[in-house]
Amino acid sequence: MIPTVYTESIELANGKTITLETGKLAKQADGSVVVKCGNTMLLATVVSNKTAAPGVDFLPLTVDYREKFAAAGRFPGGFFKREARPSDQEILVMRLIDRVLRPMFPKDYHAETQIMIQLMSLDKDVMPDSLAGLAASACLAITDIPFEAPISEVRVARINGEFVINPSQSELATADIDMMIGASADSVAMVEGEMNEISEEEMTEAIRFAHEAIKVQCAAQVALAEKVGKKEVRDYEKEEENEAIEAKVKELAYDKCYEIAKAGTSKQERSEQFATVKESIVAEYTEEELEEVGEFISKYFNKVQKEAVRNVVLDEGLRLDGRKTTEIRPIWCEVDYLPSAHGSSIFTRGETQALATVTLGTSREANVIDNPSQEGEENFYLHYNFPPFSTGEARPLRGTSRREVGHGNLAQRALKGMIPSDCPYTVRVVSEVLESNGSSSMATVCAGTMALLDAGVQMKKPVSGIAMGLITDQESGKWAVLSDILGDEDHLGDMDFKVTGTADGITACQMDIKIKGLSYEILTQALLQAREGRLHILSKLTDTIEAPRTDVKEHAPKMVTRVIPNEYIGQLIGPGGKNIQELQKVTETTIVINEDPVTEEGIVEILGTGAEGINAVLAKIDAMLFKPEVGETYEVKVIKMLDFGAVVEYTEAPGNEVLLHVSELAWERTENVSDVVNMGDVFNVKYFGTDPKTRKEKVSKKALLPKPEGFKSRPPRDNNKDGGGRRDNNRRNDNRKPREEKKAE
Repeated sequence: MIPTVYTESIELANGKTITLETGKLAKQADGSVVVKCGNTMLLATVVSNKTAAPGVDFLPLTVDYREKFAAAGRFPGGFFKREARPSDQEILVMRLIDRVLRPMFPKDYHAETQIMIQLMSLDKDVMPDSLAGLAASACLAITDIPFEAPISEVRVARINGEFVINPSQSELATADIDMMIGASADSVAMVEGEMNEISEEEMTEAIRFAHEAIKVQCAAQVALAEKVGKKEVRDYEKEEENEAIEAKVKELAYDKCYEIAKAGTSKQERSEQFATVKESIVAEYTEEELEEVGEFISKYFNKVQKEAVRNVVLDEGLRLDGRKTTEIRPIWCEVDYLPSAHGSSIFTRGETQALATVTLGTSREANVIDNPSQEGEENFYLHYNFPPFSTGEARPLRGTSRREVGHGNLAQRALKGMIPSDCPYTVRVVSEVLESNGSSSMATVCAGTMALLDAGVQMKKPVSGIAMGLITDQESGKWAVLSDILGDEDHLGDMDFKVTGTADGITACQMDIKIKGLSYEILTQALLQAREGRLHILSKLTDTIEAPRTDVKEHAPKMVTRVIPNEYIGQLIGPGGKNIQELQKVTETTIVINEDPVTEEGIVEILGTGAEGINAVLAKIDAMLFKPEVGETYEVKVIKMLDFGAVVEYTEAPGNEVLLHVSELAWERTENVSDVVNMGDVFNVKYFGTDPKTRKEKVSKKALLPKPEGFKSRPPRDNNKDGGGRRDNNRRNDNRKPREEKKAE
């Protein structure tokens, strides 16, 4: 049976069209939609169980985004020719989608829900990650799964001063703003991106522009659902409530929680005090009663605790650790902490601490990106590690988490714009979070900046970062923006807004909003307050290390780059790599040769800890490239004695040899070469170029000597006349032995 297909189109300002299609593929899923733009096609599906698993009190939502290599007409790289675990790029897209979708589900909906988005076809002029959020929401919009309203995500870039929605990869290369915005038609929920030191006003303008495009995409999803026939929202088991328990818990806990929140204690002290209050409430019930209402006590206590903490902020202007809303926690910093690292630093702010290291290498250490939608190399990259001991926990280690990938990517984008384009090194930054109580990713940015400066990387400007929070009360209309938030303030608050930048502007941001209808007034206030905090933190960094080291440390590798003509690359490498391997061994250096894609010249990277080894490699290259000029005088050294001359090498180009013929040693006739020169002698010769007859280079010592008075040069020999030619022939014949004698010998 031919399926009934429903479509809806969205026209973009750049002339591209996005098409939503359903009814053809994956019809056993609760919802499936194909999103197409150009030749890029994404298939998004959603399935949600009809009932929740017993004891689950959260939404078990899984968002999975995968790019198929077949979509780009490619084979998977590596030994196993099958797509395996998700790449960092795929994980980052999953996080972007999850952060916008999750708040749109009812808080009491706890059924297992799985959204899968697959890249099925790739157009190099259409970036698929900017369509993935739209695809995920569209497949939800046509189902009966409880979901508040459609959302969408778009990429907004500023190119030549103009904002563009969903630019191509090539267009993005020239942009000074690259942001992903996620929102519903009513409010912005997520912002993430990198910028080239833009102002707060420019960032707000970019968000507004993107939100207008998102409104159109949300309307298209509603129109598609109407064409399909919007289903009634399915019935699901709501959370059970107990008003009597709620009232009793609030009566027993609210005032105590309020006082604890107001006291300004440490994280551990607060946790212990809140736990004591909860235990006192539990003690009010018998064991039999707790079996029935124990879950309600935990649920309502958390609710009361959250309410008390928020009210202390709104009513008293005080925070959990006693700070005011704009106050930054105490900061101390240190650089050069690790003696063997190429660069290192410690950044501690309150109860959050990050230890960063920098390692310098050649282009061989570049991070290779091999995804269906993106190929290339990163010469600057950052890895973020978040061990369980940083929060005082013991839990299993299961590889790199999505959170670690996301936080590391944010810190990398914050710093990479300040790495100069002519930096000769591949630079790897690693951040080890040793303590965490809020904003460890921003601590990573600060520690990373200092470690880079300590390593001698010539950063354009230092970068700092800060995490902002928000507490609001819709009934009273009160709100407060919090600078440098704690972990509890992130959990209990309405916004987590991370901003990084230099003294001159913003370099990266990440914002998650948990409430609907965040006003641009609040957003602007948060950005301005973030700037003040960011500059305060930046001053602490520059007090510790003001500028990059003028050179790398003594034990760190020095990098020298030399460009050579293409025809010399093979000579430097040698047969089977023999020459370059021997040179690396003798000089104790690492040599990497790349070919410039435009000029096709060889780019030689020489990495070594000792200047002597690097200089030896440079001397070898200079010798290889050495070309004497006709008529010029050069100093040479005798390295080999022959019957018919001496082999000499240019002292300014060791290894570059030429034959000095016996006839060019002196004006007088020379019977023995050793009568004029000996091994190791150093003297000057004149270069005459290549002899057209012999095709060999000619140098002369005698040309630089004064001609003896009365010296007559021997007339040229004429082999066509009797005499010389015949005598030579006779002499040659006299030296010949009969064939029989040779056989006997």
